Amino acid sequence: MAKITKEAALLYHSQGKPGKIEVVPTKPYSTPTDLSLAYSPGVAEPCLEIEKDANTAYDYTAKGNLVAVISNDTAVLGLGDIGALAGKPVMEGKGLLFKIYAGIDVFDIEVNEKDPEKFIEAVKAIAPTFGGINLEDIKAPECFEIERRLKEELDIPVMHDDQHRTAIISSAGLLNALEITGKKIEDVKIVVNGTGASASSCTRLYLSLGARLENIVMLDSKGVISKARTDLNGEKSYFATERTDIKTLEEAIRGADVFLGLSKGNVLSKDMVKSMAKDPIVFALANPVPEISYEDAMASRPDVLMATGRSDYPNQINNVIGFPYIFRGALDTRATAINEEMKIAAVYAIANLAKQPVSEVVNEAYKVNNFTFGPEYFIPKPVDPRLITEVSMAVAKAAMDSGVARKNIEDWDAYCVRLRELMGYESKLTRQLYETARRDPQRVVFAEGIHPNMLRAAVKAKAEGICHPILLGNDERIRKLADELDLSLEGIEIVNLRHNSEFERRERYARILSEKRARQGATYEECNDKMFERNYFGMMIVETGDADAFITGLYTKYSNTIKVAKEVIGIRSEYKHFGTMHILNSKKGTYFLADTLINRHSSTETLIDVAKLAEQTVRFFNHTPVMAMLSYSNFGSDQEGSPVKVHQAVAYMQENYSELAIDGEIQVNFAMNCELRDKKYPFTRLVGKDMNTLVFPNLSSANSGYKLIQAICDTELIGPIQMGLNKPIHFTDIESSVRDIVNITAVAVIDAIVAKKKSGKG
Repeated sequence: MAKITKEAALLYHSQGKPGKIEVVPTKPYSTPTDLSLAYSPGVAEPCLEIEKDANTAYDYTAKGNLVAVISNDTAVLGLGDIGALAGKPVMEGKGLLFKIYAGIDVFDIEVNEKDPEKFIEAVKAIAPTFGGINLEDIKAPECFEIERRLKEELDIPVMHDDQHRTAIISSAGLLNALEITGKKIEDVKIVVNGTGASASSCTRLYLSLGARLENIVMLDSKGVISKARTDLNGEKSYFATERTDIKTLEEAIRGADVFLGLSKGNVLSKDMVKSMAKDPIVFALANPVPEISYEDAMASRPDVLMATGRSDYPNQINNVIGFPYIFRGALDTRATAINEEMKIAAVYAIANLAKQPVSEVVNEAYKVNNFTFGPEYFIPKPVDPRLITEVSMAVAKAAMDSGVARKNIEDWDAYCVRLRELMGYESKLTRQLYETARRDPQRVVFAEGIHPNMLRAAVKAKAEGICHPILLGNDERIRKLADELDLSLEGIEIVNLRHNSEFERRERYARILSEKRARQGATYEECNDKMFERNYFGMMIVETGDADAFITGLYTKYSNTIKVAKEVIGIRSEYKHFGTMHILNSKKGTYFLADTLINRHSSTETLIDVAKLAEQTVRFFNHTPVMAMLSYSNFGSDQEGSPVKVHQAVAYMQENYSELAIDGEIQVNFAMNCELRDKKYPFTRLVGKDMNTLVFPNLSSANSGYKLIQAICDTELIGPIQMGLNKPIHFTDIESSVRDIVNITAVAVIDAIVAKKKSGKG
């Protein structure tokens, strides 16, 4: 990781709009009617409904997705009691994490009050606003009483995250580390260095999971907490050991199986680690300097299993793995509390996730081939997109089973989909694509089988049940890469087009292609040479019916791929051009953009073909096209250059497609804004309609447009989707992620299904 400097940190928090979070409206507000509904007089109606039934606040307000991050800032990170205002950046940061990882809105509230009783009263007074309360950075021992009282006296989830976050994540890590070492939690000897809120909560949760109190030794700054000491408060007394033969950490750790450090840096030595039992588990969680460095712990003995609180070493105990998803499950069931059952459910969900094959998102984020469950990976990474479904669903089920849920989740599959959609991991459109493709999976050829992303995509597409993959490439290299990536190739065909075993097929394909293009000067010998090139050979597999669709583009220049597609597959007879479309999924809706890849300098005839193809493609995706043909001018205001071509194309389309909502040439701002467009140009075919299809005047504008959106907006792009070729040949590009390729594969499969039905073969 890059070193964080003071200057960089201050600039991050101050540049642009100061701070890290803001309030964003969720309802329309641009018209007088909107404002009347939002405030007076319309707002009175939901107020009256809530007065009659308080639970309807979850239906009419943001309460059900709103958490208060509340602190008196008496124990801020490693900074201590720095005051309520000084702690505000930390609380804003917590709000940011809630939002980006679980879609939960947050108000951060810094309470300038250290008296526990007054603090409790302040929190209770504002509690009706929220669906849950996250207490943060409150020092021990006051935090124990504050949390206990608020949980007893409020009917919404309350959790002091400093107590429970490390407890939940480290418990998941401990269960997995014990599994790796073959030890049982009820048998292991545990040493806990630290007695703060987090240490206490961790130890209590270990006990809930089966650890035995007599096997635990806890230490504070004065040494071992034993029953012989007379200076212990109630919380420490609970953990006091009967043993009188040990007083120091060095004595306590001898023969121990587990060390949990929540204290300060460099208090655990190499010799202490060496004195531990076989396969010791060391969780050194002091931050930023752990109780023992990762390097020293690993150097002390080879069998140590190590976790820290740092992101630059394996097995980070990171609180973001837990709290956003625990609150997500609690909010979605309108739970009255976060209880022990819900915390334990989160522990097991996190632990189990680490044993599953690692998501490609994680591998890409950490620039590795693959994480595998074991000593170097027994805790999931914070960026794993499956955390929201695995943990939130487990917590929601536990809330229902333990009786604290006020709203039951009936359809768990639908809930899983909603969580994925909430975080942008899935959209309604992509889900429909996958579901449609699964009904009749087709044989799909992947051109670049030795590219890691294409190989992963083929394996994932097979696992999703959307296709039967055929990989092109050197079979030995593909199998070696699959082993490195820990991918199973079971059920996936590999074709080494250069191998002698493909001699007859190369000759057959060359003969077919040379006969097809004889009048274009193609010879058999020339075509035979081309069969050693993946795009020619792969497209011929589809052309001859040996497969149903083809995916290419990660290595090859578009210009070359387009040339091959025209030669081998050909453009549909009713067109002179073909094109591509990108689908943009945004919070405002779904938009279709064309032509984003093929035609560089569009003539009027090109634009007509692209518009016709776009109209068919939008209907292919079960949308009714409302089409704007774009330019820098509006409706003939410029009589020269490209606007004239667009104007002529619009005239042709309106004359020949009288029922189609299409107009132009038009500037993009008028196309996108229905109210502005209808007021300024009430004569158009688009009146009263929200535009969903944009046809650009040339490749430069289309390509720049979709890439600009991709760069600055949090939206999903699917594409490029081929329009107009005789067979399902689809393209990717060098930046395509695994998910992008799988999405295009689903489109290609549906394209093949439709093509077969049209030809009577389906």
